[in-house]
Amino acid sequence: QVLDFYDGEEQVVDAELHEPEDATLNLELFNGERNAKQEMRRMEAEVARWQVLVDQVTGAITTEFDNQTLAVLRGRLVRYLMRSREITVGRAAKDHVVDVDLTLEGPASKISRRQALIKLKHTAQFHLANEGNRPVIVNGTPVLSGESIILHNNAVVEFSNLRFTFLVNQDLIEAIRNESTKNAHLKNM
Repeated sequence: QVLDFYDGEEQVVDAELHEPEDATLNLELFNGERNAKQEMRRMEAEVARWQVLVDQVTGAITTEFDNQTLAVLRGRLVRYLMRSREITVGRAAKDHVVDVDLTLEGPASKISRRQALIKLKHTAQFHLANEGNRPVIVNGTPVLSGESIILHNNAVVEFSNLRFTFLVNQDLIEAIRNESTKNAHLKNM
């Protein structure tokens, strides 16, 4: 009896068909998993060294400032509390630490390791200096490498494809402004 293709296909049991084990593939999968676990351990150890606190942002959170937070850089997924007068913004790497690691917000491959510096000046104004290779967009205005711009409350700051809102703790900044004015008057007397 001569079998056609359909009859032959019916006689083959799928369970009897198996591919030989691919040692190269298994080794590659094992190495990939091991590297991922090492990276997770490294990141967990780094958490304690971060200078900027990161909080998860949920849908309807209103930004509440404490008496130590000068400003907040709020993204879609995370918010960064600025508690020192100067912070670095960029993409952290094994050999490079920044205060605000933008990789926590999303894909940051096009962002420089040290993309920007946000600083509270003695005038009680925040300035953003672009130290990266690509422009940073502030309220639709490109800030080119080497340039700086004043950051006002509710400024929209875009690093590559990541968008943030810069929120200023108006009460604390006003208190700082009043204190520096008071100190300036005392020096002039």
